[in-house]
Amino acid sequence: MDSIPMASFVKDLMRQYDEAKPNADPRTRNWLLISDSPYPVWVLTVIYVAMVMLGPHIMKNRKPFNLQWFLVVYNLGLVGLSVYMFVEIFLSVYDAGYDMACAKYNKDSITNPKELRVSKVLWWYFFSKAIELLDTVCMIARKKFEQVTFLHVFHHASMLNIWWWTMMFIPGGMSWFGSWMNCLVHVVMYLYYGLSAIPSLRSKLWWKRYITRFQLLQFCITFTHTVNSIRVGCDFPRWGQNLLSGYMVVMLILFGNFYMQAYIKRSASKKTNAISSSSSSSSSSPSFENGSAFSNMEANGHTARRTKHD
Repeated sequence: MDSIPMASFVKDLMRQYDEAKPNADPRTRNWLLISDSPYPVWVLTVIYVAMVMLGPHIMKNRKPFNLQWFLVVYNLGLVGLSVYMFVEIFLSVYDAGYDMACAKYNKDSITNPKELRVSKVLWWYFFSKAIELLDTVCMIARKKFEQVTFLHVFHHASMLNIWWWTMMFIPGGMSWFGSWMNCLVHVVMYLYYGLSAIPSLRSKLWWKRYITRFQLLQFCITFTHTVNSIRVGCDFPRWGQNLLSGYMVVMLILFGNFYMQAYIKRSASKKTNAISSSSSSSSSSPSFENGSAFSNMEANGHTARRTKHD
């Protein structure tokens, strides 16, 4: 029964795509993973979701893989790619003469090498969304199933698909800003995860909780930048502006909830348990030093569950 509505949904999506196809950007429509069709990305998304659903069952009776050095190379490789994209996006946008607050999108400038340079670096950003699906593969292979949350899976899958539409129809103009900000966040985030894969460095990494704060700040800045472009009537497809601003709201809600659960509520729970433990120990052992239980719990906080997001 469920296959009929799904088939109807896909059919409707393809109808909308066929209607919009004449407006596709001629520069990018035949590039890798774009291929003038959403099917490659849809197939990759289906494989990804299937892996998320079946992976834990496949690994259930198997030993976790030791991927320490792969994780170091993989994460630091993404740091290098993110640095390159962050710098190149800015330089290409500056070279193309974009207005930083309101970058006009012009698909007719197909022969303009400066516009093409922007599209090429944005393709690398799109391609990085496919590479980042390996985050989840590594979590499942290492049997870190608790890290494969709804937020993690939704964010990876949705970003890949949203950026297919972006590269197919609007690979330039205002599309640069959100990706540029995200590259900066990824430099910090993947640097943390690359270094945390080395056991001797884990205790020296203090900025984990600030990564989520940085992500929330990124969403706020991107949302404000996009809404302002709508307010001033920026020459950019309105559906693209609505998609970006709406997605930023969704990310603020999901990441905000994650931050509340992972840090604020957990910290409050630790303090409550520490006070209770301290009071109980003091009544049974007069020589117990006040506050030591809380210190021990804070030290053990380094073993808290690691949740990885873009």
